[in-house]
Amino acid sequence: MIKISEVRFGDIVVAEYEGQQREGMVKDVDRPEGKALVEAAGSEFWYEPQELYPIPLNDEQMRKLGFTKHENGDGSAKYMKDSFRVLLPQNGNFSNLEIWWREDHRYLTHPIGVHELQNHYYQMTKVELMPVVVY
Repeated sequence: MIKISEVRFGDIVVAEYEGQQREGMVKDVDRPEGKALVEAAGSEFWYEPQELYPIPLNDEQMRKLGFTKHENGDGSAKYMKDSFRVLLPQNGNFSNLEIWWREDHRYLTHPIGVHELQNHYYQMTKVELMPVVVY
C-alpha cells in the first residue's frame, strides 16, 4: 500500500482492481477524498491507498526512467541521467543507495519504489522524472 500523501502527478505505481494488478501513471490526486487517478492499460480509474503498490526500484526500472549504468571496478554501480546520479555501493543491491544532484546528497538505507525515486528527483531538480519507456 502507498499512502496518498506519498503520490503525486506522474508517479509510476501498481494499481489493483478486482485482483488484477497493472502498472500505471498517477494523473491526479484527490487528497481530501484520499484517492489517486491512475491511467493503466489505456483506462483511468480512481484508486484508494490500499489498491496502490510501489514498483520496486531495480535495473530494469532505472533504464525505463532513462538512466544509463556504469559499473565501477570496486563492485559498485552508478546510474546517470544528465547531472543526476544514483550510486549503489554494491552493484545490483538497491537496498542501500546514494543519490545526488549538485550539492544535494541523500543516503537511502532501505529499498524504495519507483515513485519514491521520482519524488526525490523532483524535490532535488524541480524537473519531473518521467519514463522514456511506456508502461
